[in-house]
Amino acid sequence: MLRTIQVGSCILIQGFFVRMLENGLMQIRVGTQLYCGRPVSRTI
Repeated sequence: MLRTIQVGSCILIQGFFVRMLENGLMQIRVGTQLYCGRPVSRTI
């Protein structure tokens, strides 16, 4: 499932969900790279 995280104040990264970390951050995969950041809420 594609998810979006916020890294820093203005950088958003979209990738495939890997797992939720104990500190509330989300880990996603983009290619072979793993990124951690705050999940961005969905808006409709």
